[in-house]
Amino acid sequence: MKSNALLKSLQLIFLFLFAFNVHADEPRFYIPDAPPIDASSYALMDHNSKSMLAANNENQRRSPASLTKIMTSYVIFKRLKEEFITLDDEVKISEKAWRTGGSRSFIEVGKIIRLEDLLKGMIIQSGNDASVALAEHVAGSEGTFVLFMNDYAQQLGMTNSRFENSSGLPHEEQYTTAKDMAILSSAMIEEFPEFYKWYSEKEFTYNNITQTNRNKLLFTDSTVDGLKTGWTQMAGYCLVTSANRVGMRLITVVMGSASPAARTIETEKLLDYGFRFFETQSVNDISHQVPVYKSKKANIKVGVAESSYLTLPRNQFKYTTQTINLSGDLIAPITKGDEVGTLAISFNNKNIATLPLVALDNAIEGGFLTKMVDTVKLLFR
Repeated sequence: MKSNALLKSLQLIFLFLFAFNVHADEPRFYIPDAPPIDASSYALMDHNSKSMLAANNENQRRSPASLTKIMTSYVIFKRLKEEFITLDDEVKISEKAWRTGGSRSFIEVGKIIRLEDLLKGMIIQSGNDASVALAEHVAGSEGTFVLFMNDYAQQLGMTNSRFENSSGLPHEEQYTTAKDMAILSSAMIEEFPEFYKWYSEKEFTYNNITQTNRNKLLFTDSTVDGLKTGWTQMAGYCLVTSANRVGMRLITVVMGSASPAARTIETEKLLDYGFRFFETQSVNDISHQVPVYKSKKANIKVGVAESSYLTLPRNQFKYTTQTINLSGDLIAPITKGDEVGTLAISFNNKNIATLPLVALDNAIEGGFLTKMVDTVKLLFR
C-alpha cells in the first residue's frame, strides 16, 4: 500500500447501523443529570465501551476495605490462568492466616484446604483469613503477594491505587478510587468469566458454617451478578456491583456510604439511571468496499480493527455518522489486517470516536497491463 503525493482521503459518509436517511431536523433529546447519590464518591461505567456515564469524586483516594479482595482475586485468577497454581492445590493454613481478624471463613491453623474452597470463602464470605492463606500460598508471603497486586494495578491503569495487604484490613497507605475499582472490575469480568461466576453465589458453607453474600442486590435484583461489599470505620460502607440488562453491562462503585442499606439503595439508583438513559452498541460489524489499485480486484472490504463499543443516549445511534478516512490510495499488494486509515464516528456534530481501519481482505498484485492502466488512472485522477 502506498500513498499518492497529495494523500487524498476517500470519505464515505453514511448513517451508523441504519440504512435509511435522517431528516435534516433531528429531534431534540435531553439526558437528565445523575440522581443525587449519598456517598463520598461513586462511579457508573459501561463495561464494554469503558465510558464513564456518571461520577463524583471518582479520583478521590479512599480506604478500600474489603474491595481490596477484588484485586486479590484478580491476582489469583491470573496465576491460575498461567497454570502456576490450580483449583485443586492443597493449602496449609498458617498461624498468621488463622489469627487474621475481621470477617472470617473460620479456617483452622494447620488444616489443609483446597484452593477453590478458600477462593469461595474469600469471595462469597469475605474471609480475611482465607485472603491471607491464599496470598501466602501464591507468593510465599503476604508481603510478596502485595507486590503482584500493585504491579497488576499499574498495568491496568489504576493510577490512584496502592495495596498493602490482601484482605483490606485498615492501613494508612492502602487506598484506591471509585474509578480504579470500576477499571479493575471490568478487567476481571472480561478476562476471567469462568471465575467471575463465583461473585454471583449467594452463600457458601465451610466448616459447617453457612454465610450469605453481603451483596444484598444479588437477592433483590436478578440482573446483578457481582461483585463485592466492604466496610471499615475508615472506609465507610462500600459496594462494587455489576449488572446485565437490555443488552448492556454496567459497573457501579459506591464508596463511603452511611449504612449497608444506603450503599444498596444508591447503587440501584445508579443502575436504573444508566440502563434507562443510555445504550451500548458494537461497531465490530461495520465494513465497506473501497477502491484498490494495481490489484486483481477492483475493491476490498475495510472495517474496524478490534472489538469496539460505543455508549450514547438511548435511541440516538440512528443519528450517528461515520467517515472513512483512508491514509491514501490503496495500492496492491495489501494483506488482510493492514491498517489503511481511520473510522471517525460523530454524534451531535462532535467526534466521539476515531478507530483504526484495517483491510478485511487480501489484495494480490495484478498483471502488467492492470498495473499500467492503474498507474495512468492515478496520474490523471
